[in-house]
Amino acid sequence: MKEINTRLYFITDSSACSEEEFLCRIERALEGGATLIQLREKERVTREYISLAEKVHGITKKYNVPLIIDDRVDVALAVDAEGVHVGQSDMPVHLARKLMGKGKIVGATAKTVLQAKEAYEQGADYLGVGAIYPTTTKVKTVATSADTLRDICNAVPIPVNAIGGLNKDNIDILKGIPVAGICVVSAIMKSEDPKMAAAQLVQRAKELELW
Repeated sequence: MKEINTRLYFITDSSACSEEEFLCRIERALEGGATLIQLREKERVTREYISLAEKVHGITKKYNVPLIIDDRVDVALAVDAEGVHVGQSDMPVHLARKLMGKGKIVGATAKTVLQAKEAYEQGADYLGVGAIYPTTTKVKTVATSADTLRDICNAVPIPVNAIGGLNKDNIDILKGIPVAGICVVSAIMKSEDPKMAAAQLVQRAKELELW
């Protein structure tokens, strides 16, 4: 099993800021303690996606933090990203694994124990489970209960990460659930200070003994 630090998994959203500000926010989040970066670009054409991914990868390499590309195996391969994340409507995990190879990270979205077990059996290295709370992102989400999250954590031996509307003021819902990490978008992207927001999330998680 790969050693992947998913404690603070930052999923990006470039829709509301300039490229310069976007890249700055990523770097500030890394300074604050983000341990994994997922570049999520639902609207960009392939060439634009690759161009942005190359710039983001240049930043994440400085901090020795893996870059995960959302959905697009071709983009992940093009920029030699450390991994890819696939959802339930994207490429099946086993095909993503085949294309990415054994040395790369493949993450998957799961909302049920059955989906979690299937993703694990097909070669997923970690899971994203949610939405724990309603989100303000443009991605369509389905609510996932804390009980289901706990059941998924106990059903598979790979890291399970909670996602969906999480921030420093509400992650107490995860206390006592063996999550490997928390995935956030707005908590960092919409903060006034991404470095401080990341650091506060890490501190609060430690206080709650989430890891």
